[in-house]
Amino acid sequence: MPRYRLLIEYDGAGFVGWQKQANGLSVQEALSKAVFGFCGENADVTGAGRTDAGVHASGQTAHVDLSKEWPVDTIRDAINFHLRPHAVCVLAADLVADDFHARFDAVGREYRYVILNRKPPVTLERGKVWHVVAPLDAGAMHEAAQFLVGRHDFTTFRAAACQAKSPIKTVEHVSVSRHGSHIVIEAKERSFLHNQVRSFAGTLKWVGEGKWRPSDVADALAARDRTRCGPVAPPDGLTLVAVRY
Repeated sequence: MPRYRLLIEYDGAGFVGWQKQANGLSVQEALSKAVFGFCGENADVTGAGRTDAGVHASGQTAHVDLSKEWPVDTIRDAINFHLRPHAVCVLAADLVADDFHARFDAVGREYRYVILNRKPPVTLERGKVWHVVAPLDAGAMHEAAQFLVGRHDFTTFRAAACQAKSPIKTVEHVSVSRHGSHIVIEAKERSFLHNQVRSFAGTLKWVGEGKWRPSDVADALAARDRTRCGPVAPPDGLTLVAVRY
């Protein structure tokens, strides 16, 4: 059976997350239904990462097996036709080896978290940013973020319901930068724990507000205690930007 890789973007608002669930429509289910609408096949669409409800993607990757070979542009356009009116689209499709796996072959994932740091309310970016009114020190946040880089036990920054076998992960990169009223947090890692980036963002916000010193992040990490984490940032500001192979 030919296997196709799909590059996908979506607005996570209104979905229960990537993975199929009984409590509402997921991105994965919307894609599977679109594939059925296109070619009549009940095909599983396997994603590279299981984003939570409300989390967006501009570079999610998935694979799907079909019974016949189709032109890749036809697959892209036909799936997009049947995805309407959902805020999901296939940006590109390509034919890959039968043993390619969107999740297990990935060597890195990149997330971006955006904070809108201003007093006026959110208008154009509603649902795409975390609105924080208190002035934030992006330099202090970046300094604190460097304590998170490297191989560590991230128990402090994982959700209680996280299903990963181990809390030990290697963070390749975390940066915080200001762009006008926007503070952008970027994180790169092979694979992330449940709520890890949102936990980073909420904790770094405390540093930006002056509630914590940068070194307090190192202390919280070393504690390996979920209760030492800052608040979990809302999903609105988080986007899966890229999956590397």
